[in-house]
Amino acid sequence: MTLQLKEKTAWDNALEQFDIAADILHLDPSISRIMRKCQLELTVNFPVKLDDGTIEMFTGYRVHHNGARGPTKGGIRYHPDVTLDEVRALAMWMTWKCAVVNIPYGGAKGGVIVDPARLSLRELERLTRRYASEISLVMGPDSDIPAPDVNTNAQIMAWIMDTYSMHKGYSVPAVITGKPISMGGSQGRREATGRGVSICTREVARHLGMDLQGATVAVQGFGNVGSVSAYLIHDLGCKIVAVSDVNGGIYNPKGLDPREVLRHVAATKSVVGFPTAEPISNAQLLELPVDILVPAALENQITALNADRVKAKIIVEGANGPTTPEADVILNDRGVVLVPDILANAGGVVVSYFEWVQDLQAFFWDEAEINANLERIMVNAFKGVIAMSEERQINLRQAALVLAIQRVAEAIRLRGIYP
Repeated sequence: MTLQLKEKTAWDNALEQFDIAADILHLDPSISRIMRKCQLELTVNFPVKLDDGTIEMFTGYRVHHNGARGPTKGGIRYHPDVTLDEVRALAMWMTWKCAVVNIPYGGAKGGVIVDPARLSLRELERLTRRYASEISLVMGPDSDIPAPDVNTNAQIMAWIMDTYSMHKGYSVPAVITGKPISMGGSQGRREATGRGVSICTREVARHLGMDLQGATVAVQGFGNVGSVSAYLIHDLGCKIVAVSDVNGGIYNPKGLDPREVLRHVAATKSVVGFPTAEPISNAQLLELPVDILVPAALENQITALNADRVKAKIIVEGANGPTTPEADVILNDRGVVLVPDILANAGGVVVSYFEWVQDLQAFFWDEAEINANLERIMVNAFKGVIAMSEERQINLRQAALVLAIQRVAEAIRLRGIYP
């Protein structure tokens, strides 16, 4: 009889990453036991009336990993492959992400098992409002503040904010971030995650003494994070030679103009078919001979199966969990410098924090102020991770996790155990 090995989930990877960092820290086993568990896991099964009058059942999740440092924070994704284990992992990574950039949040995440492309706009609104009603038990401006993630956007955040506000009887803009600016959203929020990726790209190149003028870059995933990362990294003087989306990729060794590609996407809904570029697959993009690789799609893209074929000298993780622990070992042994997701893509939660603060005090900042504060926080966080890496002689992922886990563990220790 052939034994089949269980495929590792994102949650398995998150726990493995945690255990490695906890061992480096010699973390108190009692604190470790607390941090390896999610504090709250809500599963909701709810009906939605479709346009043809039929009723369909959907399943959604909202998970709080750890709230020792403040209210929980994390996005909501709509995707047919959402699982509870994935949401657990994303919630844990959010805890570390908030801690590594030192903002006063814990980690949360949400998701609904759905392909939003198969729903009409009215069906999407009904699904969103019902899901918001179901998770309003655990959501609130002082307890848990959602945000956009994969396949969700400012409009969906507006529906969630309105639904919550209707239940309260008054407007509560601080219950959610990533909203439209006209209803309490923040300047600079749309570009924030990609801007953080570009700042980390600049800082790691500076740290390594790499000249970014003409440096070649491939970006996997051309959604909000990937597209903004691409054009802001292009603005640094880099040559974007390949980008991709769920339908496939495009490659031109002479370089692509990311803003032109965005215009093509606006017209055709995909990067595929962009003139002056040859088609490639997502898998091929990861193995291109480039200086910098930005995986900005979904998790588990760089694994033990392809890590030895990744030719980039630097990887800057725009997505959450795109590299497995096994791949980390292979890349590290080959001297690849990897800026981990919990640092590289933290720009989104930093500006979400700014949005929340602005909503709470009803006092709004201009975009220049937002971007200047984002720059300051990201650069300080990067320097902190580099310092930890050099102090302990560990790679940047381990350094970021050690720094984050230290901060959360200290909060747990100081708060104590109730009762």
